[in-house]
Amino acid sequence: MMTVLRTGFARGGIELRQTLTTFADLWTYLFPAAILIGTVFFMRDAHVPGTSFSLGASTLPGVFGMGLAFGGLVTVAQLLVVEREDGTLLRAKAAPNGMGGYLVGKAVVVGGMTAISLALQLVPGLFLVDGLHVSLSGWLNLLWLVPLAFVATMPIGAVIGSTFENPRNLGLVMLPVFGLVAISGIFYPITGMPGWLQAVGQVFPIYWLGLGMRSVFLPDSLAVVELTHSWRHLETFGVLAVWAVLGLSLAPWFLRQMARRESGSAVAARRERAMATVGR
Repeated sequence: MMTVLRTGFARGGIELRQTLTTFADLWTYLFPAAILIGTVFFMRDAHVPGTSFSLGASTLPGVFGMGLAFGGLVTVAQLLVVEREDGTLLRAKAAPNGMGGYLVGKAVVVGGMTAISLALQLVPGLFLVDGLHVSLSGWLNLLWLVPLAFVATMPIGAVIGSTFENPRNLGLVMLPVFGLVAISGIFYPITGMPGWLQAVGQVFPIYWLGLGMRSVFLPDSLAVVELTHSWRHLETFGVLAVWAVLGLSLAPWFLRQMARRESGSAVAARRERAMATVGR
């Protein structure tokens, strides 16, 4: 285990440095952050229904939670599919403790870049919108919320990534994820949606990450616009913990099955299909 962890952290550190010095990788993380900050900026003069509080300030913490969810669910899935196609996963499989180190490394690089993206949204957001604040209890909540967010979402992202062989099929994942964002109270209070949509949104972690982030950055008086008129910390912890247990139970089996199917001929076949697609 210690060898796997040392290998994984070393691998993740190298990849993180490469990402920070590669424009295309940085653009992948920075462009969505800029778009979201711009969206919140144009919402700053609107108000939460029934209050005088800025809708932009109310939305921004939910955007932070959505960013954490995207990092775990979508980015991990994308990396697995792409590196499965180009043979990176096969090389990791062939090395001693390679798969364990590979997965730890991915957790390091995705976690690091997601944290950087969060900071890049938080710092300008504090200046662009009024009303955000963090109390001591808010910082304490952040200490358990962020790690639990990664544990709850990254294994599910690994499961999704292990079931797709073609990167071009990941669009099938993005559409449902954007649908969940729409019904998770990120850009508009969930209380304004029909009851059945509220129930669906509360099944998935995006809603709870948004709620948890709002409890960190918004005043307690804003809890009145939430379901049950409270921040529901226990429910947030419970739902995310259930997703963490579910993901950690399923991910190892899916990843083992994926690794067993990897071979030189499988990688070559995927490359041929990709080249044929480009040729068209």
